[in-house]
Amino acid sequence: MGIAERRAGGFTLVEALVAVAILAIVATIAWRATAAMTDSEARLASESARWRRLDALMTRMEADMRKAIPRSVRHGSVVEPAWLAGPIDAAGNTTLVFTRAGPDAIDEPDSGGQRIGYRLRDGRIELLYWPRLDNVATRDPATYALVDGITRFRVLQLGADARWTERWPPSGVDGIPRGVRVDVELADGSVIERWLALQ
Repeated sequence: MGIAERRAGGFTLVEALVAVAILAIVATIAWRATAAMTDSEARLASESARWRRLDALMTRMEADMRKAIPRSVRHGSVVEPAWLAGPIDAAGNTTLVFTRAGPDAIDEPDSGGQRIGYRLRDGRIELLYWPRLDNVATRDPATYALVDGITRFRVLQLGADARWTERWPPSGVDGIPRGVRVDVELADGSVIERWLALQ
């Protein structure tokens, strides 16, 4: 039996090593492709969840603002206007507090409203709830974080003179603004803007 006949039945060591190397390369490429697809899917799911939370925030804020009523409140000995807004820091971030229509409270059957607010703190937009419309000076609102990753929260109010202002109420004006503009800037630099007519 010749040498060619003996080699026809199997692989040499070099051929086996080359086959193993090729299989290793193919497996590495397949693993990297699978890992990239998994990472992309995780990023897309995270981004989708983030935008759902932002959409829920804007929808909730819009619904609350549409229910705003011109009912001033007492906070201790101070009377607060129905709609109170103003920048709280050098970046122009707004704290917004207003009275909205709502179900009568059990302990305040003639009120038919609720005092709520929105503010930016530590990169999160928070929702504020007061237990009743009129509160003692030491009563702090219940606070709920809604969305994080926010770098700016700005609310502009439209007055009867068709001018936008960061502060409300203007001197000599009572009630709620004709409209609002809400700007929310995200950590990646993108901005969400909503315009809403109230009157």
